[in-house]
Amino acid sequence: VQLVESGGGLVQPGGSLRLSCAASGIIFSIRAMGWYRQAPGKQRELVATITSGGIRNYADSVKGRFTISRGNAKNTVDLQMNDPKPEDTAVYSCKAETVVAGVDYWGQGTQVTVSS
Repeated sequence: VQLVESGGGLVQPGGSLRLSCAASGIIFSIRAMGWYRQAPGKQRELVATITSGGIRNYADSVKGRFTISRGNAKNTVDLQMNDPKPEDTAVYSCKAETVVAGVDYWGQGTQVTVSS
């Protein structure tokens, strides 16, 4: 099982950045995929999720600025980050939730730094 994230890096406040995640090797059906983040000294928190049916959920702090979408390939998910702020700086991790209760998979994480 492998979740590979890409697209992290340094971005200026007010700029834009796109994260992508591709899952492979998962034998169970995926019911949802999402992005979570963890800033230094803080707990990991939900950023956005999207179900297999296309239902989206966002943290209040990113609503109107970030957009989660399913990628063109199967089991892929993207996070478009518009107007990022310094407080969005964190390690962003991709999660795949399967239809089997308790069977979830995580990517390694990608660093996003918002700074001028």
